[in-house]
Amino acid sequence: MSAHSTSRAFAWWRASRPGFLLVTLFAATTGIAQSQACGCGWDPAAAVVTVLLALLAHAAINLHNDVGDALGGSDAVNHGRIGPFTGGSRAIQDGVFSLSEVQDAVKVLAGVVVVGGILLAARVGPALLFLGLAGLALGWAYSSPKVGLMNRGWGELSVALAWWAVVWGADLVQRHQFSALAAISGVSIGLLVAAVLWVAEFPDAEADAQVGKHTLVVRWGPEVGAVVYTGGVFSAHLWVAAWWWVDWLPSTAWWALGSAPLSLWAAAQLWRHRRQPQRLRWALQCTVAAAVLHGALMTTAFVAIARLR
Repeated sequence: MSAHSTSRAFAWWRASRPGFLLVTLFAATTGIAQSQACGCGWDPAAAVVTVLLALLAHAAINLHNDVGDALGGSDAVNHGRIGPFTGGSRAIQDGVFSLSEVQDAVKVLAGVVVVGGILLAARVGPALLFLGLAGLALGWAYSSPKVGLMNRGWGELSVALAWWAVVWGADLVQRHQFSALAAISGVSIGLLVAAVLWVAEFPDAEADAQVGKHTLVVRWGPEVGAVVYTGGVFSAHLWVAAWWWVDWLPSTAWWALGSAPLSLWAAAQLWRHRRQPQRLRWALQCTVAAAVLHGALMTTAFVAIARLR
C-alpha cells in the first residue's frame, strides 16, 4: 500500500471517530455475553459478524452526522468545539474529504451493513432484520436534513433507543428470540450513550442555535440541561441496581455500577461549568469513559456467570 493510500485510510479512520466506537463494541459484547450467561446458545462466527456490523453501522452514522451538520451549517460556524468530542470530525470543513466523498462512504458502509444484516437475519430470523433496520433508520433520521431528529429535540431519545437496540440485537443473534433480560440490560447502556451526546451539546449550543439546530440543551438552557444530564446518568445506574436487587440481573451485575463515580464526577463538572462550556473537557472525557466502562463491566459480569455454568 502506498503512503498516499495509507494516509487516506488513516484519514477515513479518524473521520469515523473511532474513540466513540468503543461504546458500540461493548454494547454488542454485552448482548452476546448475556446469552451465554443463561446458556441460551453460543455462535462464535455470528458473534464476530454482529460486532463488525455494529461497528460499521456506527461509523456510517458518524459520517452521516458530519454530512448533516455540513449541510445544516453548524460545524462550519462552530468555533467553540472541544475536539474530538464535539463539533464533528471536521473532515469536510478542513478539506480532508469533499461532501460528496463522505456521502458516498456513508452509502457504501450502509450497503455493507444492510447486506450483512440480511445474511445474518437469514440465519437468525426476520426479527433481527426488523430490529437492525429500526436502528439504522434512527441513525439516518437523527442527522438527515429531511427529518432532522437532532434539530427537533428528539435526537437524544433516538440515540438511547439505537444503542438499546444494539444490546437487544446482539443477544437476539445468539438466542434466536427476543429476551426480557436483553431489554433490561440495554437500558442503562442506552442512557449513558445518550449522556455522551447530551454533554457534547453544551459546547456546540451557540453554533447550533445560530443555524436553527434546536437540540434540547439549546431549547432548555444550561441549568435544565445540567439537571437532566444528572438525572439521566443517575437513572442509568439506579436501573441496574434495582434490577440486580430483584434478581432479574445476575449476581455480578453490580459490577457495572463501577462507572458511577465517573458519571458523578462528570455531572459535578457540568454543574460547575455549565455556563463555561469551554471548560467541559473533563466532563466530556468522563462521560465517554463512563459509557465505555459501563459496557465493559456489564460484559464482564455476564461472562463471569457464563464461566460458572
